Amino acid sequence: MLSMHTSPLAALGGRETGGMNVYVREVAAQLGSMGVRVDVFTRRDSADTPEVAEFAPGARLVQVTAGPPERVEKEDMFALTDDFARGVEAFRAREGIRYDLVHSHYWLSGVAGDRLVADWCVPHLAMFHTLGDVKLRARASEHERPERLEAERRLVHRLDRIVAATEHERRLLRQIYRVPPRRVAVIPLGVDLETFRPRDRGAARSRRGIDAAERILLAVGRIEPLKGLDIFVRALGEMTDLARVTLLVIGGDERAEAEVARLRAIASEIGVQEHVRFLGPVAHEALPDYYNAADVVVMPSFYESFGLVAVEAMASGVPVVASRVGGLASTVADGRTGYLVPWRCPEPFAEKVELLLRNEPLRASLGRAGVVRMQSYSWAAVSERLCDLYAELADQQGSAFAAGGG
Repeated sequence: MLSMHTSPLAALGGRETGGMNVYVREVAAQLGSMGVRVDVFTRRDSADTPEVAEFAPGARLVQVTAGPPERVEKEDMFALTDDFARGVEAFRAREGIRYDLVHSHYWLSGVAGDRLVADWCVPHLAMFHTLGDVKLRARASEHERPERLEAERRLVHRLDRIVAATEHERRLLRQIYRVPPRRVAVIPLGVDLETFRPRDRGAARSRRGIDAAERILLAVGRIEPLKGLDIFVRALGEMTDLARVTLLVIGGDERAEAEVARLRAIASEIGVQEHVRFLGPVAHEALPDYYNAADVVVMPSFYESFGLVAVEAMASGVPVVASRVGGLASTVADGRTGYLVPWRCPEPFAEKVELLLRNEPLRASLGRAGVVRMQSYSWAAVSERLCDLYAELADQQGSAFAAGGG
């Protein structure tokens, strides 16, 4: 597996860390437990980290030197893809390994993987997680580098298979990039059902220092304009009853300071600054407490390719109020596990949140339905489907070798 721009073991909530990191880590661990040996390659961003570390039985993280061993902005990493590919090949040659398949994550890894499979003659599949052209359509003020747009338009037709999280993504690949549906395998992201499950709410609040009488709204993830948090901050100003209501925002790092400052300014402008708390990134093991402490999880995003936060919330028994965009429209059952808002404006978010805050039986009912719905989203089930896809591609490649006498 290639995860060039971000390590699957990095702390969540930073600018480059989120659902993709969880996906790579959990799938690699599950595949290792199934007897598939997995090496996950990432770019070294610190001179102090070991080159190789086993993070689960059968799954190793390999740090590759490509550029300086320090943080490099994702937007500047395209120039390092050749070095990254050479580093992966050098490790493979030194270890005497023959990899059977390459699974790339995000377009930068796809570029590096394309160069590797040309020499290795093995299948190459990729999960883009987000696509530049889709982001541009979702929010007019988004900006994507031409290198990314060109690379994705080329890669979608060179890969042996694309893994999409939802049918919606498969449709976008057909409509925007003209990718035949048969070349896209729809396999959803998963959720750790042992970690994310209903727990004692009072105990969770006590552990996190949250008052038992507070009404908690929770937003989790990267803090960037595409996440639409400004919409929900303004929604607070549209609510008729803000007594003991607090929006907790988990995520963000030093690179999110400008966006956090903008959100604070909006909150101050409309007089709801006392109702918004930015907690910064938190350890992944602390997230279950925050989900269980929440009354409602909000996702006012302009685009989500899948929406792992919504899945974790529903598995925890918490209703979700989210934008009707991307993968959220597939994961959140509108009116059954939460509400999908088709308009990117504050008023409908305020209306749905207030409905849930006023009606505890409704919250409980939607929460129970979410727990049931998420039972089919286990990481084990996701990894089994991936393993079947790997086997299919390997068999096809083997047949091609046999036909060619190789």
